[in-house]
Amino acid sequence: MKAIRIHQFGGLDALKYEDIPAPTPGSGEARLKIEAIGVNFIDVYQRVGLYKPALPFTLGQEAAGVVDAVGAGVTDVKVGDRVAYTTTMGSYAEYAVVPAWRLVPVPAGVSARDAAAVLLQGLTAHYLAYSTYPLQRGETALVHAAAGGLGALLVQIAKNIGARVIETVSTEEKARLARAAGADEVILYEQTDFEAEVKRLTNGKGVDVVYDSVGKTTFDKSLNCLRRRGYMVLCGQSSGAVPPFDPQVLNAKGSLFLTRPTLAHYTADRAELSQRANDLFQWMRASKLKVRIDSTFPLAQTADAHRHLESRQAMGKVLLIP
Repeated sequence: MKAIRIHQFGGLDALKYEDIPAPTPGSGEARLKIEAIGVNFIDVYQRVGLYKPALPFTLGQEAAGVVDAVGAGVTDVKVGDRVAYTTTMGSYAEYAVVPAWRLVPVPAGVSARDAAAVLLQGLTAHYLAYSTYPLQRGETALVHAAAGGLGALLVQIAKNIGARVIETVSTEEKARLARAAGADEVILYEQTDFEAEVKRLTNGKGVDVVYDSVGKTTFDKSLNCLRRRGYMVLCGQSSGAVPPFDPQVLNAKGSLFLTRPTLAHYTADRAELSQRANDLFQWMRASKLKVRIDSTFPLAQTADAHRHLESRQAMGKVLLIP
């Protein structure tokens, strides 16, 4: 089968399109024929070595397809099931073997492409809004990079809860998309100081929570946007890692809370994973959650997909098609 392999960490030339043997499912595992693959910033982090899986490895952590083989003891899925998964390495390929408990059924009315486009970022948006900081009706959230895949889903979920959402984006085109997703206020951060604007929009009080997937360039000002005892949720670092800082800063700025969550800790068993995924798919079928696919690339053109994602020009999900 064809797969994208990493033999050494580095730039786009580290992506190798290779023939490797199709994997065989072991006990408790299932193999799926992949139909669509999600491209995420964590893939870039692993390619360049910010996160370092053991070399060599097949890149990718998100896909949807059809189960074509199961190992011993598997009862959660069967051959022929339409499924999707995330947080298991090896999705940049024509076939992947995954622990069966991590495969979630894709219902009728949800395409493989939409399932692959929503799962990682949708599950992340779900736990951010319902668990990391459980948003309440009437509260105010600041969402950075709101036109991206995660941001657009998080905004919709927050609005369905009944929260007020202030978003930051970089361009007028992204502002249009953010408003279409339901934003109450949109700040073009390259034209306006978002800290000052957030304080104006909240009459100096600050927001209840900041969901920051940008990291280095937004972190310090985001802390200043919070109300007393507000929550800073650092959920990404597309602009780079946040430098070390003195926790005393949290005291000085209002006894703030800071967390750096990760999806694996919010989908640690099949029950929790299934509940979150089922919510997403039900909302999609009811048109309460819309998935925006920015672009698709053949698997052989993974370098182009990574280049597009890293440019931060994507306005929605980037997919690979085997």
